[in-house]
Amino acid sequence: MKVLYISYDGMTDPLGQSQVIPYLEGLTKLGHQITIISCEKPERKFNQPEIKKILDDAGIQWHPINYTKKPPIISTLIDIRNIYSLALRISKEKKIEAVHCRSYIPALVGLRLKRKFGVKFIFDMRGFWADERVEGAIWNLNNPLFKIVYSYFKKKEKQFLAEADSIISLTENAKQEMLSWKNRSPHPLSIDVIPCCVDMKLFDAAKISTAEIQNKKSELGLTESAFVISYVGSIGTWYLCDEMLQFFSRILLKIPSAKFLFITPEAKDFVLTKARAQNIPVEKLEIKKAARNEMPLLLKCCDVSIFFIKPSFSKKASSPVKQGEIMSMGIPIICNSKIGDTDLIVLESNAGFILHELTDEAFDKVIDQLQKLKQLNPLEIRAGAEKFYSLEKGIASYNEIYKKLEN
Repeated sequence: MKVLYISYDGMTDPLGQSQVIPYLEGLTKLGHQITIISCEKPERKFNQPEIKKILDDAGIQWHPINYTKKPPIISTLIDIRNIYSLALRISKEKKIEAVHCRSYIPALVGLRLKRKFGVKFIFDMRGFWADERVEGAIWNLNNPLFKIVYSYFKKKEKQFLAEADSIISLTENAKQEMLSWKNRSPHPLSIDVIPCCVDMKLFDAAKISTAEIQNKKSELGLTESAFVISYVGSIGTWYLCDEMLQFFSRILLKIPSAKFLFITPEAKDFVLTKARAQNIPVEKLEIKKAARNEMPLLLKCCDVSIFFIKPSFSKKASSPVKQGEIMSMGIPIICNSKIGDTDLIVLESNAGFILHELTDEAFDKVIDQLQKLKQLNPLEIRAGAEKFYSLEKGIASYNEIYKKLEN
């Protein structure tokens, strides 16, 4: 099938490298002809030759365009115009059969192409985007302009769902939410669930030797006896850094030798300032930036990994990338409830603890059971990742959608 894949995330972004390129490489091997349009941030241009080679080697044609950030709204309109102009040309030249749109901005273009050329329109929604913007305090509805923008995208959301030839949700939770909506579509919604998958060949503890772990721990200043918790990824709008540090401060009361390893692109000062506010000694923290291929070894240096996410309506549709990566390494998780399908997956996989409230009392109850986490079976946790987050299964699911539309 000839597919035009449109992403507002860049292929040079970490998300593009983990959550777009591996899928499209697999789909190309299955015989699909794929062309990508993506918006690339200027600060990541240094990475473009490397990404181009990966895509060229996979037989994927890539058309990067510049992402514009300012001024708000106007810059997005400029990007949409540029994406549509390029997509129009590619659709004509390559006789594109389907346009695969990653989230709402690309879907604006995809719907126009469907209406103009009759191509199949895949709405890979990635979450309730407009609601995320409001709940994440990016769009303030007290501002009349943002209120108009929000209303516009909620209207377009209804059109995307009504006219898409295929709808893809990251979570079963979001799927059931959408199926409960009234008057959203003139026909029953057909929704496939494909979470953020993980490359289990990369995130594989069996490929890491004891000597490598010992050397990395020594490099990080982690003793063999220290209880190490980790956090993986950016700390932005949704991740509750203060609450995670609060949890760690409670651990230190019971386990004074504990250490907190942040594997994050955030500046060290950002984390250290928050830690000092909670009277956490800075020597109890290790903050490390890491390339994707360095993450498995860093994760193996920890006993448990945590993430606390701000719960809200839009988070019903959230599938944290980090969850699949952590579970694939056989590492227990401590996280909060009401985030996508996280509760279900952690409990069904016997992969850790779920916190239903972020209070000292709730923290202490979990901390009293930390030894139980060390007794969890890493192979059982990894089997849970295989069941829910396998990249191969994700590729197979997308392939089924493509073949169904092609036929």
